[in-house]
Amino acid sequence: MAAGLVARLRSAGCVFAEDEAALLLDAARLPEAGAPDGVDGAALEALVARRVAGEPLEHVLGWAELAGRRWSVGPGVFVPRRRSELLVDVGAGLLPTGGTAGPPPVPAVVLDLCCGCGAVGGALLLAARAGGTAVELHASDLDPVATAHAVTNVGPLGGIVHTGDLFAPLPPGLRGRVDVLLCHAPYVPTGTLRTLPPEAREHEPVVALDGGDDGLDVVRRVAGEAAPWLAPGGSLLVEVGAGQVEAATAVMRAAGLTAAVVRGAAEDEPWDEPWDERAAPGPPTADGAGGLVVTGTLPR
Repeated sequence: MAAGLVARLRSAGCVFAEDEAALLLDAARLPEAGAPDGVDGAALEALVARRVAGEPLEHVLGWAELAGRRWSVGPGVFVPRRRSELLVDVGAGLLPTGGTAGPPPVPAVVLDLCCGCGAVGGALLLAARAGGTAVELHASDLDPVATAHAVTNVGPLGGIVHTGDLFAPLPPGLRGRVDVLLCHAPYVPTGTLRTLPPEAREHEPVVALDGGDDGLDVVRRVAGEAAPWLAPGGSLLVEVGAGQVEAATAVMRAAGLTAAVVRGAAEDEPWDEPWDERAAPGPPTADGAGGLVVTGTLPR
């Protein structure tokens, strides 16, 4: 069964056919034996048919992996990319700590704007907890389909999810309290959308991809409104492509923030093709996932 499935996936253009076959077989496996290899043949065929038709593997499986954890996704939802683990790492490094005297008296506040399914904010919350830092997480997205998954993903972790345009749905009590503001804004220039792989172009919401003429329209909006929400010394983090670094740092400075750039391991990734690096879900590779993060920090 596995060999035929691999051949079928490879014929459909799946680069990671062996990995995908294993995941699809596992997804169709019955909880008890009773079919060949314990697999529900009808369920497997339904999954494979969706994948062969071009649907993203993560949508077919119902989850995507980021920072070593599976996060709920589904049709019509942006799929987290492995490169966004850099956002998690940088954000975790910027969180305030309690020093030797113990944890902070109040949790650090993390705001995940353009949160999609909530994977980036959720991963940061878990990383912070693993390091002994308590976090109050808020996540916000314009798309109610995405925030439904965010509720599933970060709700059990104590995260609070809001649906609306950027800062609009947030409680006023967050103003001046945000220590780390994550924003995975869309940053693909409108003119290059047509060059994206069909998986992204046909199955992910355009609002999560289209960043305007130079890809930074939403980044400008967020940076321009961020300062009143940030705590003194708080930081805004955005993911961009290599060709957008100079413009993005200028945006941060224009907003009164001190700009810095953090580069991931794979610095030679093309800035306007960040989507081709998505692989079959699995453990992070040893050499890192690349990515580029521009930070803007509010003076204390």
